[in-house]
Amino acid sequence: MWISLFDFVNMTAIVAWVILAFLPRKPLLLSMVLYLGVGMLCVIYAVGLIGIMSGAFDPVGPVDTAVDFTTLGGVRSIFASQGGTVVGWTHYLAFDLFVGLWIARDADQKGVGRLWQLPILAATFLAGPIGLAVWLLGREKFRGPRTTPSPLKSFR
Repeated sequence: MWISLFDFVNMTAIVAWVILAFLPRKPLLLSMVLYLGVGMLCVIYAVGLIGIMSGAFDPVGPVDTAVDFTTLGGVRSIFASQGGTVVGWTHYLAFDLFVGLWIARDADQKGVGRLWQLPILAATFLAGPIGLAVWLLGREKFRGPRTTPSPLKSFR
């Protein structure tokens, strides 16, 4: 079961990334990436995490051992099972895809061309925080036409 779920979440993420990177950014396609990609990965993550933490499936360690996120050993024990690894990987896939979607929308809003976006999206796909850091460091250099007000202005 875990191997099939792993294959499914990987394929879901890859299809969503291909849509995001290479297809026209039409509202329907962006909604598919958000809801059928990110949203579905979030639901799979939530069900898997609750199931593992409650011991309903693929328990980590002895049944009387609680899942511990406060120590390295506790976190490592979560990833010691197939279920824990799949759930953890799904977490990465969901967040990286959400960040990629945000970068793509932000870049489109700023008028940044796809050739500039592609390496940043690839970095986000392969190593999420690196792609996000590159975009955050460079995003204000692009002063293309804004189609909506900057969300940062509401914090001032």
